[in-house]
Amino acid sequence: MSDNSFGHLFRVTTWGESHGPAIGCVIDGCPPRIALSEADIQPWLDQRRPGQSKFTTQRQEPDSVEILSGVFEGRTTGTPISLLIRNVDQRSRDYGDIAERYRPGHADVAYDLKYGIRDYRGGGRSSARETAMRVAAGAVARQVLGAGIRIRAALVQVGTHRIDRGRWNWDSVGDNPFFCPDPETVPVWEAYLGAVRKAGSSVGAVVEIVAEGVPPGLGAPIYGKLDSDLAMALMSINAVKGVEIGDGFAAAALTGEENADPMRMEDGRLVFAANHAGGVLGGISTGQALVARFAVKPTSSILTPVASVTRGGENVEVSTRGRHDPCVGIRAVPVGAAMMACVLADHLLRHRGQTGHDPRLA
Repeated sequence: MSDNSFGHLFRVTTWGESHGPAIGCVIDGCPPRIALSEADIQPWLDQRRPGQSKFTTQRQEPDSVEILSGVFEGRTTGTPISLLIRNVDQRSRDYGDIAERYRPGHADVAYDLKYGIRDYRGGGRSSARETAMRVAAGAVARQVLGAGIRIRAALVQVGTHRIDRGRWNWDSVGDNPFFCPDPETVPVWEAYLGAVRKAGSSVGAVVEIVAEGVPPGLGAPIYGKLDSDLAMALMSINAVKGVEIGDGFAAAALTGEENADPMRMEDGRLVFAANHAGGVLGGISTGQALVARFAVKPTSSILTPVASVTRGGENVEVSTRGRHDPCVGIRAVPVGAAMMACVLADHLLRHRGQTGHDPRLA
């Protein structure tokens, strides 16, 4: 299996399976002399860690990260950074009854059709367990970007229930189990997801990511566009079925006048009166906030029997038991932010390599 790496100069390769002994990643291209320790990575992993509320899978994984290489005396050396997380709470027996059955909505049948073999224990390589290493890599990317670039993410829709953007409060995101920026929507989601979980069903969600302090000039025309790389990175997250930048699909309903981002000079600086473009024009960052959203489908593991087939070609019904998220979009919030960080770190290094200067110092 190839294609387990992403990025150009800041390049991340992940490895491991859901029920294997460990998962890990190798980060190649991280500049030297950047402060880095497990303490810089663990808080981000704790945001994604399962079992923290009744609205996520109850798999109890501490997700304790170990740095195996690439760091000496608290600073990166410029050599590959290897990170490891050991799996400690696998229950492979939960998946014994689907060893020969394809779970509808999962990658089971696609993996088997391509490779002729699949790891049925929690989906193996296709499991969302892999995203823990993306979060770890994102923590390293944040160290590369520095404190001047701030990346935050929030859940803005669960099922049919959207937040009220007029009540958006970033300070509320860390105060509830949903990463919700609208305090008044939290009890609505609690009641809604409580009923969904009790029924053994699931719902989808929408995550929004905002990066502030992004310098202008990141990205390149045509095939190296910042927004196209970001869309690819977000689309690679498990269960993601749609990505938009700025106004995204809503721009299709706007006129040219409504969609324009007017510009003017103030005190010798270029400023924008709007940000419909989401901080990217022609694939290159403008210096405005970089805004992206992605849609996550409902968790495919549900108790309701769904028609399927076996590896031998028999018609069956599959009801997936085990420990699953009623809304996998919740834990996708820190994953999306991590992917944004990795893409920005990669483009920052690419920009510096091509132009010879650091845009953060402009």
